Amino acid sequence: MNTRMKPLQIFISYAHQDENILKRLSQHLASLRRQGIISLWHDKCLRPGDEWEEKIDQNLESADIILFIISSAFISSDYCWGIEMKRAIEKHQKKESHVIPIIARPVDFTGAPFSKLESLPTGNKAITEWPNKDAAFTNIASGIRKVATN
Repeated sequence: MNTRMKPLQIFISYAHQDENILKRLSQHLASLRRQGIISLWHDKCLRPGDEWEEKIDQNLESADIILFIISSAFISSDYCWGIEMKRAIEKHQKKESHVIPIIARPVDFTGAPFSKLESLPTGNKAITEWPNKDAAFTNIASGIRKVATN
């Protein structure tokens, strides 16, 4: 049970081509959310009429944990790379938030600003390379639980 008054806010940065990974990840994090340990935010939480850039900035700034769903689409996205990832790494370096790369699909990210961070699933094996995808997502959820509860 969460001993904090408020759940930790998680911001998820992803490329829209990886929306299926986002949905599965959200499902596997539901237990943490239902226990009041975390709350999730990503751009699919935007409502009609929201100023999307302002809402993204607000939620990124207030995030305790920031997840990057890493794929070639993420790396090639100017918004993910140039805006969200850049600010998230600054927050991580200042210890204002904790950044966790989630390796969705195989991609070379050598030298990327997040390449020195421990990623999930463990062993840097992309989710799509796991024979049992639920096992990959369970590994990710367990890693996020560890960060959120310590």
